[in-house]
Parts: sequence; C-alpha cells; structure tokens
Amino acid sequence: MYETIVTEEKGKAGVITLSREERRNAISPTMLTELFDALGKYDADSGVIAIVLTGAGSKAFCAGADFAESMGATASLLERHEQQRRFAELLRAIKDLRKPLLARVNGDALGGGLGLACACDIVIAAEDCRLGTPEINVGLFPYIIMASLLRSASAPKRLLEMMLTGERLDAREAREIGLVNHVVPREQLDAKVDEVVGKVTSKSPAILRLGRRAFYTARDMEYEKALEYLASVLTINTMAEDVAEGVAAFLEKREPRWRGK
Repeated sequence: MYETIVTEEKGKAGVITLSREERRNAISPTMLTELFDALGKYDADSGVIAIVLTGAGSKAFCAGADFAESMGATASLLERHEQQRRFAELLRAIKDLRKPLLARVNGDALGGGLGLACACDIVIAAEDCRLGTPEINVGLFPYIIMASLLRSASAPKRLLEMMLTGERLDAREAREIGLVNHVVPREQLDAKVDEVVGKVTSKSPAILRLGRRAFYTARDMEYEKALEYLASVLTINTMAEDVAEGVAAFLEKREPRWRGK
C-alpha cells in the first residue's frame, strides 16, 4: 500500500494514480519515492505491457511540487537541492523505462506536473484542462522540467513565452505546440485512453521495449551516429522471435501470438 498514489492493473496496463486530491495531486517527497517504486515494479512485471499515469479527481492531473513539503522553512539549502535532483532523477528514470508510459491528463497539469506529463510517451488530455508553468509568478523558473518540455514542444518560442509569462494554455493549444497528443471531451477521456492503450498493448512487448529505447537514444545523437546506431538496432530487431511470428501471422491473416522475445 502507498500513501500518496494508488496502483491497479487494467488488462495489460498498470495504472498509477497520483492520489493527493486535497493538494491538487502535488508532488511531495513521499510521492517521489512511491513513484520510483511503482514505476519500477510495473516495469519489471511481465504481465504489464504499458503504464498509465493519471491524477485523482477531475480538477488536477498534478499541480507540480508541493512547496510546503519540498521547500519548507526547516529544510537546509543542501536538502532542497537534493530534493530538486530527486525529481530530475525521476524524469531520467521515466526515460529509461522499458515500457511505454501514457499520461491521462484528467485536470490541470502545472509546473512539475506538466513536466511529468511531457516526460510520458503519449499524452491524452481532457479538453477543459489547462497546462502551464506558473513558477515565474512566485519568482522561480521551470528549470528541471524545461528538459522534457523542450523535447516535446514543436514551437519553442511559444513555449518560452508560456514560461516567461506564467500563462496557462488550454489543452488544444498545448496540442498545437506539441505538448499533448490527443485532446477529447472529458466524457470521452477514458474511452480514448483505453483505445490508445489497447493499440499499444496489442504489439510485441519485446519490440516496444527495443523501439522505445532506440527512439530516445537516437533523438539525442548526431545524425550520422544515429543512423549507424539505428542500423545496428534494426539488425537486432530482425533476429527477434516475435518478428518471425509477426510475419507468419500477417501471411496467415491472423492475430500474432507474441512471446515477448
């Protein structure tokens, strides 16, 4: 049992719910520790092919860091620094997951909450949600989450304007600048999440793992080096047992029976 999150399995997906609704699902030190644990367990669970991250209630996906706990008056400068690094380590751990991670944005995603959503592979949001980086309003800047935002945004100057002004974007504009994949009416959110999860979990878990890692590795490489690296990964991919099964299923006009190898 966890104090700040709830976990459950739905079919082939592991669902992690940020469960501090009274604090707008803000990230506390305890929540960070529990997220590391839950993500690690689902990543190691052979029965789970994809992971979904969402928030409790309908008002907030995550309101970012809980300043009252992470930057309390009794915390030393070193303690605050280590706490900030802990969040950066969580974003790094998400990048290194072996399984696809989807964000079900059920409410506002602000500050660290937006960074957390953008660190996910696929982001599905209810159309009445707001997304933004209000840190500037209290004299801070979204330094750590800038890494995940810059890797998602297709309009960097619009992203910078949001960070400089503290403006909150509606879900559709967030999609327009690349921070969100899908925007749907709130009553269709669960159906859309289930649809996308169903598509992802119907694929070979072995090739999902290999391809996801290759995507993030190649993204940060020089072009020529990326091509050489990806050629090597393709060779490995062609040797997987699931490739033979996938081709056989295609020729025999049936659904593949993946072995995850």
